[in-house]
Amino acid sequence: MIRLKEMYFKECMPQLIRIFNYKNSMEVPRLQKIVLNMGLGDAAQNIKILDSAMEELALISGQRPVVTRARRSIAAFKLREGMPIGCMVTLRRDRMYDFFDKLVNVALPRVRDFRGVSDRSFDGRGNYTLGIKEQVIFPEINYDKVDKIKGMNITIVTTANTDEEGKILLRLLGMPFRS
Repeated sequence: MIRLKEMYFKECMPQLIRIFNYKNSMEVPRLQKIVLNMGLGDAAQNIKILDSAMEELALISGQRPVVTRARRSIAAFKLREGMPIGCMVTLRRDRMYDFFDKLVNVALPRVRDFRGVSDRSFDGRGNYTLGIKEQVIFPEINYDKVDKIKGMNITIVTTANTDEEGKILLRLLGMPFRS
């Protein structure tokens, strides 16, 4: 079993039951999925940027990304409907726990001047979104092969009903929130 998943069932679940007085183990919040999204506005002009982004996202996540396309045309951005403008990956089950473990214990500590992540990025339903400015914080990315620094959004979807439950769940799993 994945280390973080085992820790969730042995340590986090009993603490959450004690804190929120859940009567049933199915009420306890858990991670549902993690969505990694790279939006690349430059991909409309230069398709090679999209290819390198897909390759890097596949290395980071261990799963092949899907190309996202423009929903509608925007003349000011020289964008036509259906043009590729980014890529995304949805992680579930073991890959999700593996990625979360790598994010919290390896990647986030490599961010320059890191003091913790903001606790204000919850959406009201217990889901957390984190923006990363550089993809090179992940150890799988070879810095010499990077042609352009790209950022990404990481959305952690939980089964928690409130932001407080989601925050405590993520804190117990090791997410370093600012004090």
